[in-house]
Amino acid sequence: MDPASATLRARQLREEIAHHDHQYYVLDRPDVSDAAYDRLMRELVDLEAAHPFLRTPDSPTQRVGGAPAEKFEKVTHRLQMLSLANVFDDSELTEFDERLRKSLGRDEVEYVCEPKLDGLAIELVYEAGRLARGSTRGDGTVGEDVTANLRTERSVPLALKVSAGPPPPVLEVRGEVFMKKADFARLNERREREGEPTFVNPRNTAAGALRQLDPAVTASRPLSLFLYEVGVVEGRSFATHVEKLAWLESLGLPVNPVKRLARGLPGIREAYAELLGRRHELAYEVDGLVVKVNDEDLRLRLGQVSKSPRWAVAYKFPPEEEETLVEDIEVNVGRTGALTPVALLKPVYVGGVTVSRATLHNEDEIRRKDVRVGDRVLVRRAGDVIPEIAQVVTTRRTGAEREFHFPKACPVCGAEVLREEGAAITYCTGAACPAQLARNLRHFASREGMDVEGLGEKLCDQLVAQRKVSGYAGLYALDLPTLAGLEHMGEKSAQNILDALARSKHPSLRRFLYALGVRHVGEATAKTLAEHFRSLDKVLNATEDELTLVRDVGSEMAREIGHFFREPRNRAVIEALLAAGVEPVPPEVVEAGAFAGKTVVLTGTLETITREQAKEAIERRGGKISGSVSRKTDLVVAGAEAGSKLKKAQELGVKVIDEATLVGLLGRSGSGG
Repeated sequence: MDPASATLRARQLREEIAHHDHQYYVLDRPDVSDAAYDRLMRELVDLEAAHPFLRTPDSPTQRVGGAPAEKFEKVTHRLQMLSLANVFDDSELTEFDERLRKSLGRDEVEYVCEPKLDGLAIELVYEAGRLARGSTRGDGTVGEDVTANLRTERSVPLALKVSAGPPPPVLEVRGEVFMKKADFARLNERREREGEPTFVNPRNTAAGALRQLDPAVTASRPLSLFLYEVGVVEGRSFATHVEKLAWLESLGLPVNPVKRLARGLPGIREAYAELLGRRHELAYEVDGLVVKVNDEDLRLRLGQVSKSPRWAVAYKFPPEEEETLVEDIEVNVGRTGALTPVALLKPVYVGGVTVSRATLHNEDEIRRKDVRVGDRVLVRRAGDVIPEIAQVVTTRRTGAEREFHFPKACPVCGAEVLREEGAAITYCTGAACPAQLARNLRHFASREGMDVEGLGEKLCDQLVAQRKVSGYAGLYALDLPTLAGLEHMGEKSAQNILDALARSKHPSLRRFLYALGVRHVGEATAKTLAEHFRSLDKVLNATEDELTLVRDVGSEMAREIGHFFREPRNRAVIEALLAAGVEPVPPEVVEAGAFAGKTVVLTGTLETITREQAKEAIERRGGKISGSVSRKTDLVVAGAEAGSKLKKAQELGVKVIDEATLVGLLGRSGSGG
C-alpha cells in the first residue's frame, strides 16, 4: 500500500476503533463482536508496522506502554478545580434554593440534575484536538500528572471527533474516573482466584488504579469515565450547561446520559426521588444527586466561596445499613499470603442482597471498631457492593461477647505470621503454605527465578489442584506420564518442561534466593545478598545484624529475611530442594572488563544467549542494566526486531552493538554464562 492510501486507511481504522471504544466502554452497547474489533486493531497494528510514520501518540495502538514513573509530576490547573458543598436533607436543599433565588432576584431557577459519581475527579487537556495531559484534581489548584495512566483507558478519547468541526486550540474538560460495579466484581473475583487480597470498594480501587506509577497496572484494572464540566476553552462559549454537555458529546467525549432539567425546588425533589429509586439499577455507584444552575451567565453572577461554587451542591443519599449478629470471625489466607479476617454474620438483607459475610480488612480494623464474636453490628454494603461492618452496637452488649485474637501462626500451614512495622497487613511466612502454593510455584519457576520455561500459571494451578506437587522440590520429582496427563499437555511439551527443570538445577545463588519468594527480596536484593555472603549457608545462618550490613538492606528487611530463613518449615523447603539435586552456584569473581561502570540497555530478541544470561554476564563484569534509553546510557545491545529503544539510541547518538559483538566482548572479559 502506498503512503497516501496507508494514511487514509489508518485514519478510517482509528475512527472505527474510537467509535467502537465509545460504544463499548462508555455506552455499554457494543455494536461489533470482539473478533471483529480485534481484526480492526490487528490491521492497524500491521499498517503502522509497515509505515512507521503512521504510529502517532493518539493512535489506539499506543494506549498501553511506557516505563513505570518514579513519581508523579505536579500540574497547576489554569482554572481552579472546585469541589461541591453537600446538603443532606430537604431543609438544607431548600436553604440552597432560597439563597440562590434571593441573590439572583428570581422566583425560580432552572437546574440540571446529574448523578453524583463516587470516583476520582480528573482534568483532561486537549490541544488541537489531541490529548495532551491528564491530571488529578489534587487540592483544586495543583494536581498530579497521570497522563500515561489515563491513556491506557479506552473510555478516554485520545483525539476529538473531527466531524464536530475544527477542535478548539485548547480544551480543558473535567470529570470523574470510576469503576463500574460489574467490573469491580469481576476484578475481585479474579484476584480471589489468584489468591490476591480483594479490594474494598470501587471508589478506592479506581483512585488507586489511576495513581499507579506503572501504567501497565492501571491498564489491568477496568476504569470508566464521565465528563461533566469544562475549564479553559479557547474560541468557544456556552449559554447553558445543557448546551455545553451536548457539545462535549459531539466531540466524542463520554458524558453521562442520565441527567435531567429541573424547574425550581419541586423539580429537584422529583429528580432526587427518581434517582434514589433507581440507584441500584445503575451500572456504577452513586452517592447523591448533583444540582447545578443551568444558565452560565447566572453562574458567573453567583461565583464561588473558598473552593466550592455557589451555583451547585451535592444532595447526598442516606446510607443503607441493617443490624445483625456476628456469629464468628475467621481468617482467610490469600495466595499472596495475606491474612484477611472475615466476620461470619447472621444473614441479613442489605441494599438488595442477603449478606452473611463481611470483611474486617485487617487486625487494626478489628481493634478500631472493637468487633467481638457475639456483637450486634450495623452492616452496610460499602459502595453498594462489598459488605462491611459500619459500627458495633455497644448498647446491645450482654457481657457474653468474646474478643478476637489475631493468630500468631498461619491457620493453613502453621508457619509464623509476620506484620511489618507500620503496615496493616499480616502475612504468612511459609514458603510451602498450600494457600499460596500455585502462586509461589509460578514465582519460583519465573524467568528471573529458576527460569523453568513452560511452567506457567495454568500448569501451576493444575499441579496444585490435582495435588501433583506439594512444594518446590516436588517439581523435580515430576515424570513424563504425570505431566503429559495434564490438560493441554502432550508428551513433547511435558518433555520440554522436564528438560527445563533439569537445566534449572544449577542456578546462580541470586536466582535461587529470588526464587524462594522471600518478601521484599527482589532481583536487586537477591543479587546483593549473593555477592555479600557468596554461599547459601552463610545467607541461611546470617543474623539480623549481619544482614543489615548488606547494601540497601535496612533493619525491617533484615528482620523479614531473618524470619524467613529461621522458620523451620522454610528450612525444610530449602533442604528438600538440595536433596532433589538443586545446587545454587556462588557468584563468579570476574575481573572488570568492557562493561565496567557502563549503563547498558538490552532490546530486541537475542538468538544465542537469553536476555537473563546476558544481563547476568554484563553485571558480573561491572555493568549496570537499564530498562530505558537516555543520555546517560553508554551502550545499547540490539537484537532481532529491536524497536523504539534502538530508534531512541540512534537519535541520542548512543553506541549500538549487535549480538555477535556482545558475545565477543563477554568472551574477552571472562566466561559468558
